[in-house]
Amino acid sequence: MVKRLTAHDFTEKQSEVVVTTLTDILTATIEVLQKEMVTKSQQEITLQQIMNHLSSIKKDMIILEKSEFSALRNENEKQALAIKQLKGTLMDELVKLKGNLLLDMNLEKSRVKDELSNNPQGDIFSSSCINNKSLQMVRNLLQGGTVLSCLTICLGFYRLWK
Repeated sequence: MVKRLTAHDFTEKQSEVVVTTLTDILTATIEVLQKEMVTKSQQEITLQQIMNHLSSIKKDMIILEKSEFSALRNENEKQALAIKQLKGTLMDELVKLKGNLLLDMNLEKSRVKDELSNNPQGDIFSSSCINNKSLQMVRNLLQGGTVLSCLTICLGFYRLWK
């Protein structure tokens, strides 16, 4: 290489400096490339380590999913039990409400009969007015029971979705 450079009008000293510089640059480049390169065995070891790490992560995820699923199932069972209890309470309240309604109607009916028996003329206007009041009272009680039922069902859904 020095001979070629001297043949092209370089001095021997300049030729040696250029060749030495090129040699240093090539040596440095080769060292950098060797540091960045890995052997096939190193690559396989690294790949195996990554695969082992991924399999342990998969196992952890499966365990976590199962525990989350069982926790959700337990919460669902608790809420279903709470809804059943609310339904039972609602049914008890409706039975009580029906009983009170029937009792009130029978008492009102008895009072109207007593009033009619005490009033020999049988004022029809007062009895129809009393019947209208009874019907209005029955409607109000039924509407109240319907509202109570709807609120209980809404509360059950709220607890279920919460």
